[in-house]
Amino acid sequence: MRDAYDVVVIGGGPAGCTAAGLVAEAGRSTLLVERESIPRFHVGESLMPECYWPLQRLGLIERMKASQFVPKKSVQFVTASGKQSDPFYFTEHDPRESSTTWQVERADFDKMLFDRAAELGADCYDQTRVLDILFDDDHAARGVKLRTPGGATRTVSAKVVVDGSGQQSLIANKLGLREEISHLKKSAIWGYYKNAVRDEGDNAGATIIMHTDKKESWFWFIPLSNDITSIGCVGDNDYMLKTGMDTEARYQLELERCPGLQTRLVHAERVGKVHVAKEYSYWTKQHAGDGWVLIGDAFGFIDPIYSSGVYFALVMGEKAADAINEGFDTGNLSAPQLSKWCEDFKGGSRWIRKLVEAFYTNEFSFGGFMRDHPQFRGNLTDLLIGRIFYDGAGDIFGEMDSAVQAAVEKKAIA
Repeated sequence: MRDAYDVVVIGGGPAGCTAAGLVAEAGRSTLLVERESIPRFHVGESLMPECYWPLQRLGLIERMKASQFVPKKSVQFVTASGKQSDPFYFTEHDPRESSTTWQVERADFDKMLFDRAAELGADCYDQTRVLDILFDDDHAARGVKLRTPGGATRTVSAKVVVDGSGQQSLIANKLGLREEISHLKKSAIWGYYKNAVRDEGDNAGATIIMHTDKKESWFWFIPLSNDITSIGCVGDNDYMLKTGMDTEARYQLELERCPGLQTRLVHAERVGKVHVAKEYSYWTKQHAGDGWVLIGDAFGFIDPIYSSGVYFALVMGEKAADAINEGFDTGNLSAPQLSKWCEDFKGGSRWIRKLVEAFYTNEFSFGGFMRDHPQFRGNLTDLLIGRIFYDGAGDIFGEMDSAVQAAVEKKAIA
């Protein structure tokens, strides 16, 4: 490890690895540090099809195809009564190869990205904790203080610090930039099951979203390799974690309340303990400054419902890397340069956020909306694919959003 780099990237997840790989590929001296040992466990296993393009840019498509990851070709929704919707097949909307994506074990997926960043020229170190971000008198980031795997403390200077530290969000917490999304104070409890029943054919790898009978929570059903299925429950934080019921009991109770899961778990056996993530929805009010930029969950996280987390992380890593490389080319590493992509990113991602908010409104159902507004099926599929960052998307999704809000208000009045 050197004492100075052009760029230091914090975090070995999809955002950090993408940014590190692309700035290193452009010839910038780059340090990527991850506090845990790679590979490490992480949730967020379902990819959106539009992940294809940043993965292609990183040169990883053939490795993804050759991996054990389960192909994902559709998304399905199951109502509180157990009725299953027609699948949203990605290839029906777009027949290109990019419309088939994957359900991934994040330990293996993130290691693939971490190794690729090293192949592209980044110095990559795991088990290396960032103790502090260093700023100069003009409030520009100038490096990091680290603890190495051997326990030594050292300072590494940098012209740009990229914070992909996940929900730690080191820079945002240091500078007081974090803003909770108060109406999305959700928590998740999840576990892994062997031998859960899956659908057949093109639906074998589908992500399935299932409501419980009282719509107080919902479940994800994500088929992984080796006949393991990730099954997670999401609900309001207070309901999930603050009713005097321990997480194991709450999880089991919600399983019993989910009609869509009953037949799928008859012969299934849980592997390992349940896991918990709480109050994870937040945003940041400033996303970059002189010599620093936030990416991935350090920038913000909306909700797991549509599997947008990894896709957003890859996109942010890519866009931040492009802004950094352009900044080095022009000698401009200021806040406006490093954040030049942020407003466009927020403009596209807001359509996912609006659909998340609609999902948590009791007056809204996908089945009812599609029945009343079949003309928007393609638009909704675009959102599930992740095709939201293009010119004119605002007009197209704005029309659908207006119809969603009208449907919610109509049912609320009724």
